[in-house]
Amino acid sequence: MELWKLPAWKIAEEVRRGNLSASQVVESHIRRMESLEPSLNAMITPMPEEARRRALAVDEALSKGTDLPLAGVPVAVKDLLCTEGIRTTCGSRVLGEWKPPYTASAVRYLEEKGAIVIGKTNMDEFAMGSSTEQSAFGATSNPWDLSRVPGGSSGGSAAAVAAGYAPIALGSDTGGSIRQPAALCGVYGLKPTYGLVSRWGLIAYASSLDQVGPFSRDLADLALALEVISAYDPLDSTCVPGSRPRYRDALKAHDLKGQRIGFLKGYQDFDMDDEVKEKLAFALRICQEGGAEMMEVSLPVSTGYGLPCYYIVAPAEASSNLARYDGVQYGLSEEGKSILELYLKTRGKGFGNEVKRRILVGTYVLSSGYYDAYYLVAQKVRRLIADEFATVFSAVDALIMPASPTVAFKKGEKLDDPIQMYMSDLFTLPVNLAGLPAVSMNVGYSKAGLPVGVQVVAPKWGEMEILKVASVLTDAVGSPKVAMGGEG
Repeated sequence: MELWKLPAWKIAEEVRRGNLSASQVVESHIRRMESLEPSLNAMITPMPEEARRRALAVDEALSKGTDLPLAGVPVAVKDLLCTEGIRTTCGSRVLGEWKPPYTASAVRYLEEKGAIVIGKTNMDEFAMGSSTEQSAFGATSNPWDLSRVPGGSSGGSAAAVAAGYAPIALGSDTGGSIRQPAALCGVYGLKPTYGLVSRWGLIAYASSLDQVGPFSRDLADLALALEVISAYDPLDSTCVPGSRPRYRDALKAHDLKGQRIGFLKGYQDFDMDDEVKEKLAFALRICQEGGAEMMEVSLPVSTGYGLPCYYIVAPAEASSNLARYDGVQYGLSEEGKSILELYLKTRGKGFGNEVKRRILVGTYVLSSGYYDAYYLVAQKVRRLIADEFATVFSAVDALIMPASPTVAFKKGEKLDDPIQMYMSDLFTLPVNLAGLPAVSMNVGYSKAGLPVGVQVVAPKWGEMEILKVASVLTDAVGSPKVAMGGEG
């Protein structure tokens, strides 16, 4: 059996027992990656030599008796998480050759447990996109159909896991950027509760919404990765102190007796692909057959106003966060006869169209005369969305919702229509606005063989609950398949 097909927990088990070496495992994954790149274009910066050196170090540490729970496990990392001495681009020309002097906490935690980073994955520039077409390094292809998108903005991470580059990858989720690509690529993707996982070393898009989370093809791998990256980090003021559960314990559940599962009232009337509706109904039936009490719920504010609310709040924060890329401190710097000309040339050349669009929107809604009319109102709506979810979760333990209204769409299909692109995250955005945890998972395939996903949402700190529901669904539908990446 090809080693790149093994789940992370199995790799770590065999490497720790001495049945495999970390070097053997890494070499298998590097060969897999090199066989599909650049046609998949899931990687901005492959790291084969760094991974080989790290594998040798892991093997040596094990020979000395060091306990490494993730020994030899290859990991792919979204290219907005800093890696010391390895370029971190955010998918942008502005940071095209920037090498951070430090490593993001979530990445460091994995490495300390024996994981090995094999590369930095492609993404929509500064995490602003839903298709991974907005990258300065070219679009990523969906490994199930190379003519289609993998979703975004963490499309490179989702595609890398789906295609077998690594059993685990890290992404970030600001409005659905883990869950939507996970659905389109047919893998697990978990967006944790805001404050559970450290954001230190994550290059910010919208600081009150961004959250780091894992991808995997195996649910136990997802829970294991979450256990590692969710450790409290004093370097991040938004990371909540306290112990974390052993998330793998949630996977012992094989039924949902005593659980109350909510679903959206009138979900059949939402603008979604028919096959998405069918698979959602299938997931609900599995929950009911598993003993759950099914309850119809309404989220009129979240589904009706979540999208415009998000596209005021997030661009506003982005316009502030991205002001630091001025051509003076670091990154791209274009020559100019004045400081204003330097700014204009650097930012004009360095930022892509979608980033420019969101900076302009954000600056506008924060400007004098418009702050009260737009930004302040959006913050009030955000409060209403959080309250609405809280009311729903007083009656149910978890929600089953669509992760994406469509299966993977064709490249270029929505590039000229930003509103249609933004609609891709209709069901994921409200979860971020409320700071809730959610997991996206595959529940089947369309007639064309494209993955279809749903998301499970729970109240704050409800990661155990969403993993429990995901475990029961997995028992019924099976673990995700490895995509062949265009091989056939």
